[in-house]
Amino acid sequence: MSINKIILIGHVGKEPEVRYYDNGGAVANFSLATTEKGYTAANGTQIPDRTEWHNIVLWRGLAEIAEKYVHKGSKIYVEGKIRTRSYDDQQGIKRYVTEVWGDAMELLDRKQDNVQSNRPPFPEPSATPSSKPQATTFTPTATQSTPSLPSDESDDLPF
Repeated sequence: MSINKIILIGHVGKEPEVRYYDNGGAVANFSLATTEKGYTAANGTQIPDRTEWHNIVLWRGLAEIAEKYVHKGSKIYVEGKIRTRSYDDQQGIKRYVTEVWGDAMELLDRKQDNVQSNRPPFPEPSATPSSKPQATTFTPTATQSTPSLPSDESDDLPF
């Protein structure tokens, strides 16, 4: 058995680039920065912040959501898998690109942040259950669901 799963929380580095295909499908590409905070070691050595940049790829409905609501500086949660591809550059040198293909995305900005930056507002949460996703959680297919415990099992956690 093997698992290819990545979870990232970070800030978007550039506006999503969205392309539409003849069949109506969409793909969005953008960069996401994650930063580990620096610290001072016990011996007084200063360890600086370390920022990693990730190439994010979203397909279909997630790409359309990214086009509307994800902007440079947005804080988002992305869950997906790592994919590596190669290509030959103009000089014929083989280059490799590592990407995160997102399966789920959640917008983490507060509504007030969007209003102050003149971004489109997030969709309003629904008070009653509907077929629409919740306010800021988006998944690519409607067939995904959260497993639940059978009703005859109890939760015996101490908290």
